[in-house]
Amino acid sequence: MIRRETVKQEQGGRRLDDGVSLLFEGISKSEARRIIDRGGCAVNSAMVRVASRTVKPGDVIEVGVMEPGRFRELELPAEALLYEDADLIAVNKPAGVNTQRTPYQLKGTLEFWVAERFRRHGSSEPARVIHRLDRGTSGVMLFPKHKRAAAWLSARFHDGEVEKRYLALVQGSPRQEAWVADGPIGKIGSARYGVMAGGRSARTEFRLISSGGGYSLVEARPLTGRTHQIRVHLEACGLPIVGDTTYGGEPAGRMMLHCWSLAFTNERDAVICVQAPPDGAFEAFMGEKGLDWTA
Repeated sequence: MIRRETVKQEQGGRRLDDGVSLLFEGISKSEARRIIDRGGCAVNSAMVRVASRTVKPGDVIEVGVMEPGRFRELELPAEALLYEDADLIAVNKPAGVNTQRTPYQLKGTLEFWVAERFRRHGSSEPARVIHRLDRGTSGVMLFPKHKRAAAWLSARFHDGEVEKRYLALVQGSPRQEAWVADGPIGKIGSARYGVMAGGRSARTEFRLISSGGGYSLVEARPLTGRTHQIRVHLEACGLPIVGDTTYGGEPAGRMMLHCWSLAFTNERDAVICVQAPPDGAFEAFMGEKGLDWTA
């Protein structure tokens, strides 16, 4: 929930954490500090993470109030760093983690983790988010280390010169070993998309890897970059992703969609291919259903 209030004359000159606790019913000073620390507070549309900042009459304060227990710090093991060179790093994003800041938080996102890693290694560069994975999706993400790398890497994504391969655990079995979905995709709700006339062109190549027990493991290769593209195309094929309840999938501990490989050519014409194995929950579901992704 996003809450918004304006600082009144009698509240001017106070610390931000005091102002938040006075302006917003039900938010204590300690909770105000937690909200500010995790990046869930904005003053006049700019995020502020300093609780001692002074507020002025007329300042518009917005706070993102998260459900109890939802926020968690992001700590990644050493093996989550998949690749590093002078220009970029590749990270294995966990499922259930936001790629970048939201109105509710900066801490706990992959963007914050990368920025902190840069800082610990002596770099003042920001974590530039040039491509995204949905919160429920895990897998390979690339972060440039400097502005020039961000420009050429962004261009490669824009021009379709990054080969993206995903693993998806779906309900049902496809009728063929390989197929292409090319239904145009448009927005049909506040956070839902679908194949529809007048939507934006979209194309995804699929191939069956393993099938059994009413479930299948498929590889998806999106050739365009529409929001929720793989999820929408699989739903339209009658093959909803396990855990993707937004698009008809049965409930599960996580959404079973994983970006396992990104490949591209860098500025020096060297081919870079970064791969990430699925996590324990993904592996466990495959083992339970007798599916094998190593094929």
